[in-house]
Amino acid sequence: MTAVRDRDPGLQPERTRLAWRRTTLSGTVVALLAGRQALHSGATPAALVAVALTAVAWLGFLAVAHRRVQRLGVARPEPLAPRGALTAALCTVAFAVFAVAMLF
Repeated sequence: MTAVRDRDPGLQPERTRLAWRRTTLSGTVVALLAGRQALHSGATPAALVAVALTAVAWLGFLAVAHRRVQRLGVARPEPLAPRGALTAALCTVAFAVFAVAMLF
């Protein structure tokens, strides 16, 4: 046996990839529903800005998630970089802020 063994490529990486994909799908649904709500209540300049900001937040999260899913395909993936974690967290908070802003 070697002192450093490869990580077991069992189901854990697959579960993590699926979790990132589910979260991305949820973000997509949030962005689409926000766009629908904003445009349904009238295409005001504020609504268009909210839709644009939601789209930017969604694209940011999509980029982080895509990079993470790609990097999970190896036996020993690197941990999520702090910058990626911060981007994902900020995009998630932005979704919540935009949702609250659309209520008012």
